[in-house]
Amino acid sequence: MLITFSCKSHNNVTMFGDVAQSLITMMEFSTDIPGAISAVDVEKALINLEKNIAVVKQQQISNQDAQQAIDSEEEDEKEVEISLSVRAIPLIDLLKTAISVESYVMWE
Repeated sequence: MLITFSCKSHNNVTMFGDVAQSLITMMEFSTDIPGAISAVDVEKALINLEKNIAVVKQQQISNQDAQQAIDSEEEDEKEVEISLSVRAIPLIDLLKTAISVESYVMWE
């Protein structure tokens, strides 16, 4: 399933459903689909998202350090996982645009 975020004055942002729902949860809004954030609440959503992404980043760094200690003997190539913080960049840009033009954000 794909979820598309939209607002005025910004291109749509489409993500895989599980990633999008994680980000919506991090914004501390309902993951109902379709859903929306009113223009007055977009700034709060951005603050919540950035705060929760920082927490996840810190946890990932701790987990990577522990995993590197375990895997130091294995030199096999591993597929690089794209972090949630990187996947959130287009949505963060959309939220910032929505704030600047005082627009709602919706997803479906």
